[in-house]
Amino acid sequence: MSILGAHESIAGGYYKAVETARRVGCDCVQIFTKNNNQWRAKELTDEDVSRFRQALDDCKITHPLAHDSYLINLASPDKALWKKSVDAFVVELLRADRLGIPYVVTHPGAYTTSSEAAGIKAVARALDEVHKQTRGIKSKCLLENTAGQGSCLGHRFEQLAAMIDGVKDSDRLGVCIDTCHTFAAGYPMGTEKEYKATMTALGKTIGLKRVGAFHLNDSVKPLGSGVDRHASIGRGAMGKEPFRLLLNDRRFKKVPMYLETPKGEEKGKDLDTINLQVLRRLVKS
Repeated sequence: MSILGAHESIAGGYYKAVETARRVGCDCVQIFTKNNNQWRAKELTDEDVSRFRQALDDCKITHPLAHDSYLINLASPDKALWKKSVDAFVVELLRADRLGIPYVVTHPGAYTTSSEAAGIKAVARALDEVHKQTRGIKSKCLLENTAGQGSCLGHRFEQLAAMIDGVKDSDRLGVCIDTCHTFAAGYPMGTEKEYKATMTALGKTIGLKRVGAFHLNDSVKPLGSGVDRHASIGRGAMGKEPFRLLLNDRRFKKVPMYLETPKGEEKGKDLDTINLQVLRRLVKS
């Protein structure tokens, strides 16, 4: 059976995200370890850590995952912003490690006024520096593929592969594959043939063994749009078939998958619960 969960809010305490995850029917959970739209990070207390870890045990929620701040840009040509991003990502990894979270997902960043090649080198340089400052910790980085908006890197599997290849300690790296981003970047998955071709491309460039997590999101925009807008499962341009194919791919049976779909309620039912039920009905017994 697939390991399915969702991103949940840490408002009120880290343990609250775990309790919400259990309530809506998750197996796993993704969180921010700090306010994702601020550079500053509130101090992580021993109580924060103990209550979070205890909640995971009590609620039987596995595979906790962290997502870093959206302000971080490891590809930036601006030296000050690049250094600020490196420092901030070091903090993200250290916080995750203290919480017992094995992976932190990050978007590679945007090269803005430089070039694709320069941006890829900047990301590799940044990760080398991050690794240098976090020797000995268990938490690792998962580079997330992107939709392809503007100068954002990571929308082609080859770009992610180049970043990984450019890092000295590449064993500390993996990838998180977002279905909406994959689709928006122009990789079709609507038929078995298309799905196999996309996964073959992923395997040949990055390697399927590097996939540490999936983000399960339908797409508001059409194939190849380059626009990152998430929709509920089966309610976007992707439909249910790509998710059926992914969920029944034995190669990813042990890879946790997290919803980042719209929040709220529908007819008194939590949308995360609805989306999880849709996904589970697609899994062959």
